[in-house]
Amino acid sequence: MTHLSPVFPGRYWHRLEDGRIQCDLCPRFCKLHDQQRGLCFVRARQGNEMVLTTYGRSSGFCIDPIEKKPLNHFLPGTPVLSFGTAGCNLTCKFCQNWDISKAREIDRLNDEASPQAIAEAAMRLGCRSVAFTYNDPVIFLEYAVDVARECHSRGIKTVAVTAGYIAPEARREFFAHMDAANVDLKGFTEDFYQTLCSAHLQPVLDTLDYLRHQTSVWFEITTLLIPGHNDGDEELQSLARWVATHLGPDVPLHFSAFHPDWKMTATPPTPASALTRARTIAMAEGLRFVYTGNIHDVGGGSTFCPACRRLLIERDWYQLGSWGLDPAGRCAGCGTVIAGVFEAEPGHWGRRFQPVRLQSLT
Repeated sequence: MTHLSPVFPGRYWHRLEDGRIQCDLCPRFCKLHDQQRGLCFVRARQGNEMVLTTYGRSSGFCIDPIEKKPLNHFLPGTPVLSFGTAGCNLTCKFCQNWDISKAREIDRLNDEASPQAIAEAAMRLGCRSVAFTYNDPVIFLEYAVDVARECHSRGIKTVAVTAGYIAPEARREFFAHMDAANVDLKGFTEDFYQTLCSAHLQPVLDTLDYLRHQTSVWFEITTLLIPGHNDGDEELQSLARWVATHLGPDVPLHFSAFHPDWKMTATPPTPASALTRARTIAMAEGLRFVYTGNIHDVGGGSTFCPACRRLLIERDWYQLGSWGLDPAGRCAGCGTVIAGVFEAEPGHWGRRFQPVRLQSLT
């Protein structure tokens, strides 16, 4: 029998006729006997109800540049207070945050913080937003939603960094409390999702379609390019064409470099040339804002006007340089409106990463 940590009542579940209860949060629909945990490890059955075992507990807090999420068109240059918990509802063999997302020791969550404490810390630290990241926030939906409510009551924005693997009813509640999101589109074939993530592609596409057509959430997409697995020209063309057709040409797409990790240490890192090739392919399919990530590439990381090609936001890693937007978020050269959430002036946080202990702020 597994010992359960302090718990919080979970939503999105129902009882089955055979005595088990089914978690309805994500498309896995885990069916549990008493004291069993779902695949995500943090949602568990205790008695006759579903509970969340990580409410109010974090694996750590850090002030990041918003560009690290990555979000290039959402409050550029501003600091974001980032945190996560433990566990994940995917099993990606290439996970780049496996020490957190694959954690099976809840005791590693040694930074306790109430939703109110997080929102107040963000204000005190001068952060424009709070990001749910490091592991997928959909699995700690109740905690994320409560934090988001506290943030919004203080004028702080909220950001979800997620794989988008969530069931429709929970999806509506979760994203109703988010201002921005970066969605990991892991690949563009069912075989990739089944083989490397133990999941399915369609629920992720459904989430992206929902965000675009039924919410006002600003969102961007990231695809981690893994050599030999999801970096073929045909797959990249199909991915970019789907985004352009279903979501529109203004949704930013990030191609990020893989480094060997978790269960794919024998796979080589992504060469810079592969990211540049992917960016070229996606732009040829009509996408206006395509970026390269995890490499030094000022051209691939910067924003250009889709009409006159003027440099609008120069980026060197996460450091902003030249700024070519007018106060209304238009190209200062030709007046083209640039899709995104911009303020009259960019932030000046730069590329700093500042770990924070919330308990030390009280």
